[in-house]
Amino acid sequence: MNLENPKKFRMLVDQAHEVAVNFFRPISRKYDKAEHAYPKELDMLAALLDGFNDGAVEAAGAATASKRGNADDGSVKNGANMSTALGVIELCYGDTGLLLSMPRQGLGNAAIAAVANDEQLERFKGKWAAMAITEPGCGSDSAAIRTTATKDGDHYVLNGEKIYVTSGARADCVVVWATLDKNIGRAAIKSFVVERGTPGMEVARLEHKLGIKASDTAAINFTDCRVPAANLLGSPEIDVGKGFAGVMETFDNTRPLVAAMAVGCAKASLERIKELLKDYLDPAYGTPPLNASNVAATIYRLEAEWEAARLLTLKACWMADNKKPNSKEASIAKAKAGRVGSEITLKCVELAASVGYGEDELLEKWARDSKILDIFEGTQQIQQLIIARRVLGKSSSELK
Repeated sequence: MNLENPKKFRMLVDQAHEVAVNFFRPISRKYDKAEHAYPKELDMLAALLDGFNDGAVEAAGAATASKRGNADDGSVKNGANMSTALGVIELCYGDTGLLLSMPRQGLGNAAIAAVANDEQLERFKGKWAAMAITEPGCGSDSAAIRTTATKDGDHYVLNGEKIYVTSGARADCVVVWATLDKNIGRAAIKSFVVERGTPGMEVARLEHKLGIKASDTAAINFTDCRVPAANLLGSPEIDVGKGFAGVMETFDNTRPLVAAMAVGCAKASLERIKELLKDYLDPAYGTPPLNASNVAATIYRLEAEWEAARLLTLKACWMADNKKPNSKEASIAKAKAGRVGSEITLKCVELAASVGYGEDELLEKWARDSKILDIFEGTQQIQQLIIARRVLGKSSSELK
Protein backbone atom coordinates (compact mmCIF):
# COMPACT_ATOMS: atom_id res chain seq x y z
CA MET A 1 0.00 0.00 0.00
CA ASN A 2 1.52 3.30 -1.10
CA LEU A 3 0.57 6.10 1.30
CA GLU A 4 2.42 8.86 -0.56
CA ASN A 5 0.81 11.35 -2.91
CA PRO A 6 0.82 10.12 -6.54
CA LYS A 7 3.92 11.36 -8.35
CA LYS A 8 1.93 12.68 -11.31
CA PHE A 9 0.24 15.22 -9.02
CA ARG A 10 3.49 16.52 -7.58
CA MET A 11 3.56 19.62 -9.78
CA LEU A 12 -0.09 20.39 -9.02
CA VAL A 13 0.52 20.09 -5.26
CA ASP A 14 3.65 22.25 -5.45
CA GLN A 15 1.87 24.94 -7.44
CA ALA A 16 -1.13 24.96 -5.09
CA HIS A 17 1.24 25.25 -2.13
CA GLU A 18 2.95 28.25 -3.71
CA VAL A 19 -0.43 29.90 -4.29
CA ALA A 20 -1.37 29.26 -0.65
CA VAL A 21 1.81 30.78 0.77
CA ASN A 22 2.48 33.61 -1.67
CA PHE A 23 -1.02 34.55 -2.85
CA PHE A 24 -3.62 33.60 -0.24
CA ARG A 25 -1.82 34.29 3.02
CA PRO A 26 -0.74 37.87 2.19
CA ILE A 27 -4.40 38.87 1.66
CA SER A 28 -5.89 36.50 4.23
CA ARG A 29 -6.27 38.99 7.08
CA LYS A 30 -7.40 41.75 4.72
CA TYR A 31 -10.51 39.87 3.60
CA ASP A 32 -11.13 38.42 7.05
CA LYS A 33 -11.64 42.00 8.25
CA ALA A 34 -13.51 43.12 5.10
CA GLU A 35 -16.37 40.64 5.40
CA HIS A 36 -18.48 40.21 2.22
CA ALA A 37 -15.95 42.15 0.11
CA TYR A 38 -15.16 40.13 -3.00
CA PRO A 39 -11.43 39.30 -3.30
CA LYS A 40 -10.75 40.69 -6.76
CA GLU A 41 -7.29 39.12 -6.70
CA LEU A 42 -8.99 35.76 -7.21
CA ASP A 43 -10.15 36.57 -10.75
CA MET A 44 -6.67 36.16 -12.19
CA LEU A 45 -6.08 32.98 -10.21
CA ALA A 46 -9.41 31.52 -11.34
CA ALA A 47 -8.52 32.24 -14.97
CA LEU A 48 -5.20 30.43 -14.52
CA LEU A 49 -6.96 27.45 -12.97
CA ASP A 50 -9.45 27.35 -15.86
CA GLY A 51 -6.56 27.25 -18.30
CA PHE A 52 -4.87 24.51 -16.33
CA ASN A 53 -8.07 22.45 -16.34
CA ASP A 54 -8.51 22.87 -20.09
CA GLY A 55 -4.96 21.91 -20.95
CA ALA A 56 -3.90 19.33 -18.40
CA VAL A 57 -4.42 15.60 -18.56
CA GLU A 58 -5.22 15.59 -14.86
CA ALA A 59 -7.42 18.57 -14.03
CA ALA A 60 -7.98 20.32 -10.74
CA GLY A 61 -10.96 22.04 -9.16
CA ALA A 62 -14.42 21.17 -7.90
CA ALA A 63 -15.91 21.23 -11.39
CA THR A 64 -13.84 18.19 -12.38
CA ALA A 65 -14.52 15.95 -9.37
CA SER A 66 -16.75 13.20 -10.72
CA LYS A 67 -17.12 9.44 -11.04
CA ARG A 68 -18.04 9.78 -14.71
CA GLY A 69 -15.57 9.12 -17.45
CA ASN A 70 -13.53 6.57 -15.53
CA ALA A 71 -13.41 3.39 -17.55
CA ASP A 72 -13.91 0.43 -15.25
CA ASP A 73 -11.22 -1.73 -16.85
CA GLY A 74 -9.79 -3.15 -13.64
CA SER A 75 -6.79 -0.82 -13.53
CA VAL A 76 -6.03 1.47 -10.61
CA LYS A 77 -6.55 5.17 -11.26
CA ASN A 78 -5.68 8.40 -9.53
CA GLY A 79 -7.94 10.90 -11.24
CA ALA A 80 -9.82 14.15 -10.83
CA ASN A 81 -11.20 13.47 -7.35
CA MET A 82 -7.73 12.77 -6.01
CA SER A 83 -6.13 15.75 -7.76
CA THR A 84 -8.91 18.06 -6.58
CA ALA A 85 -8.53 16.95 -2.96
CA LEU A 86 -4.75 17.35 -3.04
CA GLY A 87 -5.13 20.83 -4.51
CA VAL A 88 -7.77 21.77 -1.93
CA ILE A 89 -5.55 20.62 0.94
CA GLU A 90 -2.75 22.90 -0.19
CA LEU A 91 -4.98 25.90 -0.95
CA CYS A 92 -6.62 25.66 2.49
CA TYR A 93 -3.11 25.65 3.91
CA GLY A 94 -3.32 29.26 2.77
CA ASP A 95 -6.93 30.32 3.42
CA THR A 96 -10.18 28.34 3.45
CA GLY A 97 -12.41 31.39 2.95
CA LEU A 98 -10.50 32.43 -0.16
CA LEU A 99 -10.72 28.93 -1.60
CA LEU A 100 -14.50 28.98 -1.08
CA SER A 101 -14.55 32.33 -2.91
CA MET A 102 -12.83 30.95 -6.01
CA PRO A 103 -15.02 31.48 -9.10
CA ARG A 104 -16.28 28.30 -10.77
CA GLN A 105 -14.99 26.06 -7.99
CA GLY A 106 -18.07 25.96 -5.73
CA LEU A 107 -19.65 22.86 -4.26
CA GLY A 108 -22.45 23.33 -6.79
CA ASN A 109 -19.88 22.71 -9.51
CA ALA A 110 -19.02 19.38 -7.91
CA ALA A 111 -22.74 18.56 -7.80
CA ILE A 112 -23.12 19.29 -11.51
CA ALA A 113 -20.01 17.24 -12.28
CA ALA A 114 -21.45 14.35 -10.28
CA VAL A 115 -24.95 13.98 -11.73
CA ALA A 116 -25.46 16.23 -14.79
CA ASN A 117 -25.95 14.66 -18.23
CA ASP A 118 -23.61 15.45 -21.12
CA GLU A 119 -25.81 18.23 -22.49
CA GLN A 120 -25.99 19.90 -19.09
CA LEU A 121 -22.27 19.55 -18.56
CA GLU A 122 -21.66 21.43 -21.79
CA ARG A 123 -24.36 24.05 -21.11
CA PHE A 124 -23.16 24.85 -17.60
CA LYS A 125 -19.46 24.66 -18.44
CA GLY A 126 -17.70 27.75 -17.13
CA LYS A 127 -20.52 28.65 -14.73
CA TRP A 128 -19.86 29.30 -11.05
CA ALA A 129 -22.38 27.17 -9.16
CA ALA A 130 -23.35 27.45 -5.49
CA MET A 131 -25.27 24.76 -3.59
CA ALA A 132 -28.56 25.46 -1.76
CA ILE A 133 -29.73 22.68 0.56
CA THR A 134 -30.24 24.02 4.09
CA GLU A 135 -33.56 25.61 5.08
CA PRO A 136 -34.78 27.36 8.25
CA GLY A 137 -36.48 24.14 9.38
CA CYS A 138 -34.03 21.72 7.79
CA GLY A 139 -30.36 21.50 8.65
CA SER A 140 -28.43 18.25 8.48
CA ASP A 141 -31.54 16.21 7.69
CA SER A 142 -31.63 16.91 3.97
CA ALA A 143 -34.68 14.67 3.61
CA ALA A 144 -36.75 17.24 5.53
CA ILE A 145 -36.53 19.76 2.67
CA ARG A 146 -39.74 21.76 2.18
CA THR A 147 -38.85 23.88 -0.85
CA THR A 148 -41.24 22.68 -3.57
CA ALA A 149 -40.84 22.20 -7.31
CA THR A 150 -44.11 21.94 -9.22
CA LYS A 151 -44.11 20.88 -12.88
CA ASP A 152 -45.76 23.41 -15.20
CA GLY A 153 -45.30 22.59 -18.88
CA ASP A 154 -41.65 22.87 -19.80
CA HIS A 155 -40.78 24.44 -16.46
CA TYR A 156 -40.72 23.72 -12.75
CA VAL A 157 -42.00 26.38 -10.35
CA LEU A 158 -39.88 26.64 -7.19
CA ASN A 159 -41.15 28.03 -3.89
CA GLY A 160 -39.24 28.11 -0.62
CA GLU A 161 -36.35 29.59 1.34
CA LYS A 162 -32.72 28.50 1.44
CA ILE A 163 -30.17 29.64 4.00
CA TYR A 164 -26.40 29.39 4.44
CA VAL A 165 -25.73 29.20 0.70
CA THR A 166 -21.98 29.49 0.20
CA SER A 167 -21.25 31.99 -2.64
CA GLY A 168 -25.01 32.43 -3.02
CA ALA A 169 -24.75 36.12 -3.94
CA ARG A 170 -21.71 35.83 -6.21
CA ALA A 171 -22.26 32.60 -8.12
CA ASP A 172 -23.64 32.48 -11.68
CA CYS A 173 -26.16 29.83 -10.68
CA VAL A 174 -27.35 27.84 -7.68
CA VAL A 175 -28.00 24.11 -7.43
CA VAL A 176 -31.25 24.04 -5.45
CA TRP A 177 -32.65 20.95 -3.72
CA ALA A 178 -36.44 20.82 -3.80
CA THR A 179 -39.18 18.22 -3.44
CA LEU A 180 -41.61 17.28 -6.19
CA ASP A 181 -44.08 15.89 -3.65
CA LYS A 182 -43.88 16.43 0.14
CA ASN A 183 -46.05 13.37 0.75
CA ILE A 184 -43.65 10.95 -0.91
CA GLY A 185 -40.60 11.84 1.18
CA ARG A 186 -36.96 11.45 0.24
CA ALA A 187 -37.51 9.91 -3.19
CA ALA A 188 -39.21 13.09 -4.45
CA ILE A 189 -36.22 15.36 -3.76
CA LYS A 190 -34.45 16.60 -6.88
CA SER A 191 -31.80 19.20 -7.63
CA PHE A 192 -32.28 22.10 -10.06
CA VAL A 193 -29.82 24.56 -11.55
CA VAL A 194 -31.26 28.06 -11.12
CA GLU A 195 -29.34 30.81 -12.90
CA ARG A 196 -28.76 34.16 -11.24
CA GLY A 197 -31.28 36.76 -12.34
CA THR A 198 -34.10 34.25 -12.79
CA PRO A 199 -37.38 36.01 -11.85
CA GLY A 200 -38.61 34.86 -8.46
CA MET A 201 -35.10 34.23 -7.08
CA GLU A 202 -33.98 36.84 -4.55
CA VAL A 203 -30.94 37.07 -2.29
CA ALA A 204 -32.54 38.11 1.02
CA ARG A 205 -29.39 38.76 3.07
CA LEU A 206 -25.76 37.90 3.70
CA GLU A 207 -24.83 36.21 6.97
CA HIS A 208 -22.23 37.48 9.45
CA LYS A 209 -20.11 34.51 10.48
CA LEU A 210 -17.49 33.24 12.91
CA GLY A 211 -15.04 32.38 10.14
CA ILE A 212 -14.54 32.07 6.36
CA LYS A 213 -15.48 35.76 6.19
CA ALA A 214 -14.00 36.16 2.71
CA SER A 215 -16.73 33.82 1.45
CA ASP A 216 -20.24 35.22 1.13
CA THR A 217 -22.99 33.14 2.74
CA ALA A 218 -26.48 34.03 1.56
CA ALA A 219 -30.12 33.43 2.32
CA ILE A 220 -32.16 33.07 -0.88
CA ASN A 221 -35.93 33.20 -1.36
CA PHE A 222 -37.71 31.46 -4.24
CA THR A 223 -41.18 32.79 -5.02
CA ASP A 224 -42.90 31.27 -8.06
CA CYS A 225 -39.46 30.94 -9.61
CA ARG A 226 -39.78 29.30 -13.04
CA VAL A 227 -36.88 27.01 -13.93
CA PRO A 228 -36.60 25.17 -17.27
CA ALA A 229 -37.25 21.45 -16.94
CA ALA A 230 -33.94 20.92 -18.74
CA ASN A 231 -32.20 22.30 -15.63
CA LEU A 232 -33.23 19.36 -13.46
CA LEU A 233 -30.14 17.29 -12.65
CA GLY A 234 -30.60 13.55 -12.95
CA SER A 235 -33.82 11.70 -13.68
CA PRO A 236 -37.13 13.61 -13.40
CA GLU A 237 -38.89 10.39 -12.42
CA ILE A 238 -39.67 9.66 -8.78
CA ASP A 239 -38.14 6.27 -8.04
CA VAL A 240 -39.32 5.17 -4.61
CA GLY A 241 -37.15 2.07 -4.87
CA LYS A 242 -33.99 4.11 -5.36
CA GLY A 243 -35.20 6.66 -2.86
CA PHE A 244 -32.85 9.45 -1.94
CA ALA A 245 -29.82 7.89 -3.58
CA GLY A 246 -29.89 10.04 -6.72
CA VAL A 247 -29.31 13.45 -5.18
CA MET A 248 -27.23 12.01 -2.34
CA GLU A 249 -24.63 10.87 -4.87
CA THR A 250 -23.52 14.49 -4.87
CA PHE A 251 -22.22 14.11 -1.32
CA ASP A 252 -20.00 11.20 -2.34
CA ASN A 253 -17.94 13.79 -4.22
CA THR A 254 -18.31 16.89 -2.06
CA ARG A 255 -17.82 15.46 1.44
CA PRO A 256 -14.25 14.30 0.72
CA LEU A 257 -13.53 17.80 -0.61
CA VAL A 258 -14.75 19.38 2.65
CA ALA A 259 -12.63 16.85 4.52
CA ALA A 260 -9.68 17.98 2.39
CA MET A 261 -10.37 21.58 3.41
CA ALA A 262 -10.21 20.57 7.07
CA VAL A 263 -6.97 18.65 6.48
CA GLY A 264 -5.38 21.66 4.78
CA CYS A 265 -6.42 24.16 7.46
CA ALA A 266 -5.21 21.85 10.23
CA LYS A 267 -1.92 21.33 8.40
CA ALA A 268 -1.31 25.08 8.49
CA SER A 269 -1.90 25.22 12.25
CA LEU A 270 0.29 22.20 12.97
CA GLU A 271 3.21 23.48 10.96
CA ARG A 272 2.99 26.93 12.53
CA ILE A 273 2.85 25.65 16.11
CA LYS A 274 5.86 23.42 15.40
CA GLU A 275 7.74 26.50 14.20
CA LEU A 276 6.80 28.46 17.31
CA LEU A 277 7.68 25.63 19.70
CA LYS A 278 10.59 24.07 17.81
CA ASP A 279 12.89 24.38 20.85
CA TYR A 280 10.61 22.03 22.79
CA LEU A 281 10.29 19.34 20.11
CA ASP A 282 12.47 16.47 18.99
CA PRO A 283 12.72 16.91 15.18
CA ALA A 284 13.78 13.25 14.79
CA TYR A 285 10.81 11.97 16.84
CA GLY A 286 13.31 9.95 18.88
CA THR A 287 11.67 10.69 22.24
CA PRO A 288 8.73 8.40 23.12
CA PRO A 289 5.57 10.37 23.92
CA LEU A 290 5.57 9.08 27.51
CA ASN A 291 9.03 10.61 28.04
CA ALA A 292 8.31 13.83 26.14
CA SER A 293 6.97 17.06 27.56
CA ASN A 294 3.22 17.55 27.60
CA VAL A 295 3.51 20.07 24.78
CA ALA A 296 5.53 17.69 22.60
CA ALA A 297 3.31 14.70 23.34
CA THR A 298 0.22 16.74 22.48
CA ILE A 299 1.67 17.83 19.13
CA TYR A 300 2.73 14.27 18.30
CA ARG A 301 -0.81 13.05 19.03
CA LEU A 302 -2.33 15.78 16.89
CA GLU A 303 0.00 14.91 14.03
CA ALA A 304 -1.09 11.28 14.19
CA GLU A 305 -4.76 12.29 14.12
CA TRP A 306 -4.08 14.61 11.20
CA GLU A 307 -2.34 11.87 9.21
CA ALA A 308 -5.30 9.53 9.80
CA ALA A 309 -7.71 12.19 8.55
CA ARG A 310 -5.58 12.83 5.45
CA LEU A 311 -5.39 9.17 4.51
CA LEU A 312 -9.12 8.61 5.03
CA THR A 313 -9.82 11.61 2.79
CA LEU A 314 -7.57 10.34 0.01
CA LYS A 315 -9.11 6.87 0.30
CA ALA A 316 -12.62 8.27 -0.30
CA CYS A 317 -11.34 10.21 -3.32
CA TRP A 318 -9.46 7.19 -4.69
CA MET A 319 -12.63 5.09 -4.45
CA ALA A 320 -14.56 7.73 -6.41
CA ASP A 321 -11.86 7.81 -9.07
CA ASN A 322 -12.09 4.02 -9.38
CA LYS A 323 -15.92 3.92 -9.49
CA LYS A 324 -16.22 2.18 -6.15
CA PRO A 325 -19.20 2.93 -3.86
CA ASN A 326 -17.76 5.41 -1.37
CA SER A 327 -20.74 6.81 0.53
CA LYS A 328 -19.59 5.32 3.85
CA GLU A 329 -15.97 6.28 3.28
CA ALA A 330 -16.96 9.84 2.28
CA SER A 331 -18.82 10.24 5.58
CA ILE A 332 -15.96 8.64 7.53
CA ALA A 333 -13.49 11.09 5.98
CA LYS A 334 -15.77 14.07 6.62
CA ALA A 335 -16.46 13.03 10.24
CA LYS A 336 -12.81 12.38 11.07
CA ALA A 337 -11.33 15.40 9.31
CA GLY A 338 -14.03 17.78 10.53
CA ARG A 339 -13.58 16.80 14.16
CA VAL A 340 -9.79 16.53 14.03
CA GLY A 341 -9.47 19.82 12.13
CA SER A 342 -11.37 21.74 14.78
CA GLU A 343 -9.47 20.03 17.59
CA ILE A 344 -6.06 20.70 16.04
CA THR A 345 -6.61 24.35 15.17
CA LEU A 346 -8.10 25.20 18.57
CA LYS A 347 -5.43 23.25 20.46
CA CYS A 348 -2.71 25.08 18.52
CA VAL A 349 -4.17 28.40 19.67
CA GLU A 350 -4.08 27.08 23.22
CA LEU A 351 -0.49 25.85 22.94
CA ALA A 352 0.64 29.20 21.56
CA ALA A 353 -1.13 31.00 24.44
CA SER A 354 -1.37 34.78 24.01
CA VAL A 355 0.57 34.60 20.73
CA GLY A 356 -2.03 32.26 19.26
CA TYR A 357 -4.93 34.38 20.45
CA GLY A 358 -3.71 37.60 18.83
CA GLU A 359 -4.23 38.83 15.30
CA ASP A 360 -0.51 39.04 14.64
CA GLU A 361 -0.74 35.30 13.96
CA LEU A 362 -3.17 33.45 11.68
CA LEU A 363 -3.63 30.68 14.25
CA GLU A 364 -6.77 32.27 15.69
CA LYS A 365 -8.20 32.75 12.21
CA TRP A 366 -7.57 29.15 11.24
CA ALA A 367 -9.36 28.04 14.42
CA ARG A 368 -12.40 30.13 13.47
CA ASP A 369 -12.36 29.00 9.85
CA SER A 370 -12.06 25.30 10.65
CA LYS A 371 -15.27 25.08 12.68
CA ILE A 372 -17.53 25.36 9.64
CA LEU A 373 -15.78 22.36 8.08
CA ASP A 374 -17.26 20.18 10.82
CA ILE A 375 -20.72 21.59 10.13
CA PHE A 376 -21.55 22.12 6.46
CA GLU A 377 -22.08 19.20 4.08
CA GLY A 378 -23.51 17.36 7.10
CA THR A 379 -22.56 17.86 10.75
CA GLN A 380 -20.35 15.54 12.78
CA GLN A 381 -23.43 13.91 14.30
CA ILE A 382 -25.16 13.29 10.97
CA GLN A 383 -21.97 11.74 9.53
CA GLN A 384 -21.73 9.32 12.44
CA LEU A 385 -25.37 8.42 11.93
CA ILE A 386 -24.77 7.72 8.22
CA ILE A 387 -21.72 5.61 9.04
CA ALA A 388 -23.68 3.61 11.60
CA ARG A 389 -26.45 2.94 9.07
CA ARG A 390 -23.93 1.72 6.50
CA VAL A 391 -22.07 -0.51 8.95
CA LEU A 392 -25.21 -2.00 10.49
CA GLY A 393 -27.17 -2.23 7.24
CA LYS A 394 -30.00 -0.08 8.61
CA SER A 395 -32.24 2.29 6.70
CA SER A 396 -32.84 5.89 7.76
CA SER A 397 -36.23 4.92 9.13
CA GLU A 398 -34.72 2.08 11.16
CA LEU A 399 -31.88 4.09 12.67
CA LYS A 400 -32.56 7.74 13.46
